[in-house]
Amino acid sequence: MASSSDLGLVREKLATARSVVVLTGAGISADSGVPTFRGADGLWRNFRAEDLATPEAFARDPRLVWEWYNWRRELIATKQPNAAHEAVAELERQYSHFWLITQNVDGLHRTAGSHKLSEIHGNIWRVRCTDCRQVVDNHDVPIHILPMCDHCHGLLRPHIVWFGESLTEDDLRQCDAALRSCDLCLIIGTSGVVYPAAGFASIAKEAGAFVAEINLDVTPHTGLVDVSLQGRAKDVVPLLIGS
Repeated sequence: MASSSDLGLVREKLATARSVVVLTGAGISADSGVPTFRGADGLWRNFRAEDLATPEAFARDPRLVWEWYNWRRELIATKQPNAAHEAVAELERQYSHFWLITQNVDGLHRTAGSHKLSEIHGNIWRVRCTDCRQVVDNHDVPIHILPMCDHCHGLLRPHIVWFGESLTEDDLRQCDAALRSCDLCLIIGTSGVVYPAAGFASIAKEAGAFVAEINLDVTPHTGLVDVSLQGRAKDVVPLLIGS
């Protein structure tokens, strides 16, 4: 568990910070019961997530991919934000200069009340037309398969950044600007192996920010950050803001 001295140091830094960036990964949503959908958690009908979350898989069998995403949506719809999501939303209310970067697509940060955020891998509750490119919210559970665009009747796809696809330039610019201008960066529940997010801690550190990690296990970030707090996000993050 995180030591009281390390917790105290991060709280001190938060008390004097002017600009805060938070980066979250699967660990924060795991505390709400959301599977990672990768590795053993990702098996569905003997398919791995890496076999389904690709443009090639969608082009080959869009129905199969949508059946998998519908299953994911049905599962995520039963989950609620936990104390860590709520604490991150509270941080946004406390700082005028704040930005949240999440690798998660479950939408739980928005449900918890976060507004200043980049969902760099997309959002499972949004769909994008493969023809006209229009992006809209869609919370249908179950979703009609195959879903079609109300505007042009083109085939809809999940608004997700799949394997082999690039993050949007707008998201990358926003994240880079936030990381280079913050004086405190919290990294919560991310393994630190998926790029480009895996490089975000280095950007903040090189720009002079105090960087703290909250994770169950040691990660590639651990040797880089100023403080590493081990524990579950739902237990540790609320302690940082006194909630």
